[in-house]
Amino acid sequence: MAQRHFEAKEHAESYHRYRVSPPQELIDEVLNFLRKRIQDYLDLAVDVGCGSGQGTELLAPHFLTVVGIDVSPAQLEIANSKDHAPNVCYRESPAEELPFEDDIADLVTSMSAAHWFDHPRFLREADRILRPGGCLALLSYTMDFELEYEESTSKLNEICQEFYATLHPFRKTYIGSSSQEVYKKIYDSVLYDDKEWHECKRCRIIMSLSEFIGLVETFATYQGFLEKHPVEAKRLSQTITDRLLEAMGASSTDTAVTVVVKYFYLLASKPQKS
Repeated sequence: MAQRHFEAKEHAESYHRYRVSPPQELIDEVLNFLRKRIQDYLDLAVDVGCGSGQGTELLAPHFLTVVGIDVSPAQLEIANSKDHAPNVCYRESPAEELPFEDDIADLVTSMSAAHWFDHPRFLREADRILRPGGCLALLSYTMDFELEYEESTSKLNEICQEFYATLHPFRKTYIGSSSQEVYKKIYDSVLYDDKEWHECKRCRIIMSLSEFIGLVETFATYQGFLEKHPVEAKRLSQTITDRLLEAMGASSTDTAVTVVVKYFYLLASKPQKS
């Protein structure tokens, strides 16, 4: 059964403000995989569970048309309110009922959302709309982000691990102990012979400390904590912020830190017709 989250307007705004986009180097790997199998022009890319469109926009230079799909009106309202490339549009639809004809998409992707889908139904839909040689690309990252800051890196990550451990009991049962394991199971269930599994691709992103805290606060684990214990959740965020600042020897949450994000992803190509 598909799961629905991140649909409230306030959360959708935080998601847009703080969630990280896939790095260009990861987008390039997806495109390289696809172009080895489709040599002519790329017509249609479908980004499923697109949220407010952070990843969708990265596909615009490479396809004639890019369509972002999401089940949340609040997320799509934000996506549509932004300036975006003229070849990008957004539609409201569940991942399991994609509003496209058969054999039409060059790329079906999902960036940090596929773990919420009904996987068998979604995979059937992806297979239905992909053209022969088209690519399925499901990307996500582990939630144990690391911080780097001068000589304080080790201490910062001790504090972060305490932060994540406090949130872990609020992890959605549907996801289990590891979202990476969820994606590996999806990979194993993809019936295409031409497929690849990649894990632990480390990418570094520079952001302010306040943006890092805001990012963690968008996690489903933090939102679950906030829903059940709002005072304690907000106190935890402030305490962690204060401890990180002290360890950094900094006074402002505008201080930039390097966030290490560990991505994993699967790539699969629909067989060409014989």
